Amino acid sequence: MRPGGAREAAGGGRGRDVPSHRAARAARTRKEIRLRGGRKWRGKAGAEVRGRLDEEEEEEEEGREGEGRRHVRGRRGGCRERGSWVGAARGWPLPRPPPEMKTAMSKRRFKENSEANRECISQVQKILRERFCHNYGTGKLFGVEHQYRHLLELLKRTVIHGESNSALIIGPRGSGKTVLLNHALKELMGIKQVQMNLLEVRLNGLLQTNYKVALKEITRQLHLENVVGDKVFGSFAENLAFLLEALRKGDRTSSCPVLFILDEFDLFVHHKGQTLLYNLFDVSQSAQTPLTVIGLTCRQDILELLEKRVKSRFSHRQIYLMNSFDFKQYIRIFKEQLSLPAQFPDESFAQKWNQNVQHLSGDRTVQDTLQNLFHHTKDLRSLHLLLMLAVSNITVHHPLITASDLHEASRQYRMDSKANIIHGLSVLEVCLIIAMKHLNDIYEGEPFNFQMVYNEFQKFIQRKAHGMYNFEKPVVMKAFEHLLRLELVKPIERTSVRAQREYILVKLFLDSNQIMDALQVYPNCPTDVKQWAVSSLSWL
Repeated sequence: MRPGGAREAAGGGRGRDVPSHRAARAARTRKEIRLRGGRKWRGKAGAEVRGRLDEEEEEEEEGREGEGRRHVRGRRGGCRERGSWVGAARGWPLPRPPPEMKTAMSKRRFKENSEANRECISQVQKILRERFCHNYGTGKLFGVEHQYRHLLELLKRTVIHGESNSALIIGPRGSGKTVLLNHALKELMGIKQVQMNLLEVRLNGLLQTNYKVALKEITRQLHLENVVGDKVFGSFAENLAFLLEALRKGDRTSSCPVLFILDEFDLFVHHKGQTLLYNLFDVSQSAQTPLTVIGLTCRQDILELLEKRVKSRFSHRQIYLMNSFDFKQYIRIFKEQLSLPAQFPDESFAQKWNQNVQHLSGDRTVQDTLQNLFHHTKDLRSLHLLLMLAVSNITVHHPLITASDLHEASRQYRMDSKANIIHGLSVLEVCLIIAMKHLNDIYEGEPFNFQMVYNEFQKFIQRKAHGMYNFEKPVVMKAFEHLLRLELVKPIERTSVRAQREYILVKLFLDSNQIMDALQVYPNCPTDVKQWAVSSLSWL
């Protein structure tokens, strides 16, 4: 007989875990109640029976609680009986946590994981946005190694040996001129003797629009504004005289080298008399304070814009950047720009992210998307904008970038703003644009006026449109003026007050492809209008 069998037999087969004498007494009490036929007990006999039943129920409860505590201690290893667990020896099932406890534990674990993922995604977006928006390099340059070594050697000769130089970095917008210079300065600042021995002045032609504003900015960045020692000055003449005197009194051995960085260099050329450029190049050609002038520009003909006296003092060093990398290097740039650094706080997340980037670089859909962008422009800022749109889509529930994210980002990036304007136009305005499209085809891009557009629209109404409403001429004129305000149509010359509006020559600033692409997704566009747009000119 298994353990507890005697107790089950004595307890009426109910398997109650109580001593045998208590179970027998409880069984007798129940039998006595059944023999009485369930009549209510009255008087002293009834009180005795009810008290006996209450005592038996309390004893059974205490017995179950005591045995349950011993069972738990036995599971924890604190109590064994004859070499086996107490609960297993007595045939009791092991206790399981209630489902409410499991749900609470799973929710707590999910919340902790979500918080960790949210922190990782926040760090990823911060690192990549700084890299894309502020040109923070990743440590590698592609296709400009020769130009990088040339620029770095030029800066080293100024800072270490005290030589004065001047150079221009020339390349189209987005070719990496600023990134190249920042990389060279970052490596230069890594040299111990350079860290506290270089003064850097940055000017931008878009901000410093004349030489007076530029000179004030130079004195501010060199900490010379308003008070220099015991001397106080404020006029432009005093500023210029003191600055030139301070630069010319120095020498190679005792003076701190100064680096001038002129962004949008071609805009400084338009300053009156090119005074600032003349004085900077003049100081850089003399054996005085070590000074280097680095100009960044996108104009190939920049030297032709310099005056003769300025050109004679320029060293004619030119560094060209032309984005000469091929598509394989473009894929490498994509991986390098999107990968996380080794110093990322969560190593496991960084490993998953970098593995996903490696997988994306080999995906055929991603390669097609990047190749379309590569053939459209090699501008790295365009690539950064594409990646920025894709990174903005990651969330806690979508922690990794997918090929569909890049495809959607490419669609948003290449979305035509003018085509989007067409989606909000009325059917009448769309018909006028189609009429202008046909006039462009007929007259080969020559300008036209409102009367010609109205006549073309009337031909369509009379010959092709069966369900179109024939609008009156003032209504059509209002629609035409709305297109003028949206700048989809522009006058080719300034209009006078006396000129009649119907005969002002205008030009359409939409090509045929933009119009056809917009009509494909135009909501509820009439069939006659679509057929008119794609029709040839033979019916005219």
